[in-house]
Amino acid sequence: MIKKIILTLCTSFLLSSPLFAKDYDTNEPAILMIGGSYVDARTPFNDDMIPALGGISVSNGSYLSLGNALVRNKKLPGFIINEAQAGATSFDRRDCIPGPECGPAAWLGYDKQFTRALTYVTTADPNNPGEFLYNADYVVIIKANDCMHSAAFDMPQEETDLCTTEEVNEFIDRLMAVGQRALDAGITPIYDIFPRWDDLDIDKPAFGLLWRIGEEGYNEMRDLHMTRIAEEMPEAILLDMWKGFVPLADGLHPDYKTATRAAKRIAKAIIKDRAAKAAE
Repeated sequence: MIKKIILTLCTSFLLSSPLFAKDYDTNEPAILMIGGSYVDARTPFNDDMIPALGGISVSNGSYLSLGNALVRNKKLPGFIINEAQAGATSFDRRDCIPGPECGPAAWLGYDKQFTRALTYVTTADPNNPGEFLYNADYVVIIKANDCMHSAAFDMPQEETDLCTTEEVNEFIDRLMAVGQRALDAGITPIYDIFPRWDDLDIDKPAFGLLWRIGEEGYNEMRDLHMTRIAEEMPEAILLDMWKGFVPLADGLHPDYKTATRAAKRIAKAIIKDRAAKAAE
């Protein structure tokens, strides 16, 4: 009886190991990812090894980011190029915590994140001199820190204030500009719909911040982002991947199950869209 149990456990282990994993197409294109801390837990270091925010990561590393969740998803082979940086905004900015001066650590904005990710999958087209081939078919573009708090600007916190509607639209313009670059390269952008305000707890104290966005400003940004991308970028995929969002104890970042579920929704959307394009 004991031998039978051991044999069953060993068989179960072997069948769940990578040796017996799904036979993926090793020629499947990569998926690019850009964003902030929802996509990657790590804050960036500059060339002198000086880190933004002192090098802290989300939940001190005990955190499943969306990027890592997508690598783990069993519906895809895990070919992910993730250039997200925890704390990033859609534009380049310096670290202004604790202040009063900003820098020398800094974040890359979404345009540069995309440039880096795209470079990794670019080769010259041997049949068309001067043209390039891109081994990627989707880029996941997740919400940034723009307008979310007093350190989300390239200036000392004391000089910052809540974003105006014009500034919110400029933020969305930058996200769509990256998506348009992707479309021009034959890559489909996937945007998230921001989590619902009621699913977050943004009022919780946050390290080194003078203020954080309120419900009215957040809902305006969420609604403008969702409606503008749906109307102005019909070729993009707008995905409610954060439905049922549950935050970590910090009130802001997705918990393990939320990130895992979001990755499943991305994988499902990609598989469905790839099949539809193949059938055209």
